[in-house]
Amino acid sequence: MAQQKTILRALAGETLPTPPIWMMRQAGRYLPEYKATRAQAGDFLSLCYNPELAAEVTLQPIRRYGFDAAILFADILLLPQALGADLWFVTGEGPRLSTITTADELAKLKPTEAIHDTLNPIYETVKILSKELPDETTLIGFAGSPWTVATYMIAGQGTPDQGPAHALKAENRAVFEGLLERITEGTIEYLSMQIDAGAECVKLFDSWAGSLQGDDFINYSIKPMQQITAALKAKHPGVPVIAFPRGAGTSYAGVHAATGADCVAVDDGVDAAWVAAHVQKDGCVQGNLKSSHMVTGGDALVSETRRICDALSSGPHIFNLGHGITPDADPENVQLMIDTVRGS
Repeated sequence: MAQQKTILRALAGETLPTPPIWMMRQAGRYLPEYKATRAQAGDFLSLCYNPELAAEVTLQPIRRYGFDAAILFADILLLPQALGADLWFVTGEGPRLSTITTADELAKLKPTEAIHDTLNPIYETVKILSKELPDETTLIGFAGSPWTVATYMIAGQGTPDQGPAHALKAENRAVFEGLLERITEGTIEYLSMQIDAGAECVKLFDSWAGSLQGDDFINYSIKPMQQITAALKAKHPGVPVIAFPRGAGTSYAGVHAATGADCVAVDDGVDAAWVAAHVQKDGCVQGNLKSSHMVTGGDALVSETRRICDALSSGPHIFNLGHGITPDADPENVQLMIDTVRGS
């Protein structure tokens, strides 16, 4: 059955008459059923670490919309917490972490093999999903890519320009690179365990890759993704990897070869026709409707969805947004997008 799943067929390089579809953050705050389950859990981290409830919110958009894939409900900052960073969420403001900016703080992180003590509930969620998802639905595991995770661990929170991480890179390259190495090792372990638990492919989210330029983009976004991809493929031959260096612009060209990923996800900052010419020629691509269309809907959503599908119709393509759906999205617009992709 696995070989018949449309997402896996696209990831293997097959051009399908109708692109398979899923949506980043498809289990989230735009859905009333998610809000109800989140309230039941009490807070965001409690939801992430409750396998039954995390599986429930992962399944909700599959039941409602019939997406071709479900992505594990978790958060990229669970790995820093598993490595020993303090993590908490401030209502209305987002995550906060204890910072890693010195050699002493780096040395106090837990050994890689200890992360599973914290992350075992996530693997339990994957096991539940692998049993409960419909036979035709692909289960995607994920992690944050090392550069993006490092920006949070260095700053202690999200920042508009990742300035603290860039500053540490300039001022103490040894600590900066040491932290990236620890995150890379942990990510390999984390994703490998997700695959062992039942994830059928995995995605690396480098949400802040666009703030890296030149050699830094290669060294701190691309190379860690390549290292993770190579290690996972050595352990789990045949399990596809999706790489998402968001904000890469023209540097999306060549990412398949540079990372070894089976699919490159692209944001909405690049045109789909350009993607077809410069990225899709190397393999499967995923993207790239603007998330704002899920808020505004209407004819513009329909025409832009059709335009992207047409532009990418000559090669392997997984339809998705260019970034995660936002909490103010209208669930009816999601259905309109799916109906447009599927031609109904």
